[in-house]
Amino acid sequence: MIRDVAGSYRRALQETVQHYSGWRPSAEDIDQLKGEGAWNNDWDASLELLRRRGGTVPERPALIEVFSGFYFGGDPEGDPSSWRGFIGDEPLLVSPGFFNDLSAAGVRWGFVSGAEPPSARFVLTQRLGLREPPLIAMGDAPDKPNPTGLIRLADQLSAGDQPSLIAYLGDTVADITTVVRARAQRPELPWLSLGVIPPHVSDRQGYEQGLKQAGADHVLNATTEALGLIRREHKRARQ
Repeated sequence: MIRDVAGSYRRALQETVQHYSGWRPSAEDIDQLKGEGAWNNDWDASLELLRRRGGTVPERPALIEVFSGFYFGGDPEGDPSSWRGFIGDEPLLVSPGFFNDLSAAGVRWGFVSGAEPPSARFVLTQRLGLREPPLIAMGDAPDKPNPTGLIRLADQLSAGDQPSLIAYLGDTVADITTVVRARAQRPELPWLSLGVIPPHVSDRQGYEQGLKQAGADHVLNATTEALGLIRREHKRARQ
């Protein structure tokens, strides 16, 4: 988790649902839906909330256009400087130095994101200044919790070497389930599932419990805690 999307993706979800139904789902409504582990894609989450609310449910392409209007506020494939949407309201939760520290510790890193490629690239390359970061974004692989994208990235980063640890950190049940399914498909690999609690969560204890029940090996309070934990797990794996 590298950015706080409470005021961007989640706000766009709320505004989109309200646009079509007049009802604005609360943060708790969204957390409850996300906690089911099947609604990592915010377009599909918007549609599902509308279905459960009753009434007319729009076609998916129409909803995506409305959602993108709120989130990007401009052409997603256009110049990011022209975007006027909620994407401008995303506090970063890590600094470029975090990735420098990972690299210095010998950790190979990359991203499996449910975000649209323009959004993911904007945050990684323009806001964090990362050069050609390994990235699998929406459309590059089936949506999480399908583990295809994660397995592909793990193979890419391993580059034929035998890894001593493959850690994946995410903030949703779908992220945790992705690792659980990757472990089932590739049991010979040393998977580690790390959950992190998003800043917007009010019931942190309940959220942590949900991540652990989904299969998280560890739950962190911040992404920056991951490096120390990975070092400890790597050391233990080599003993």
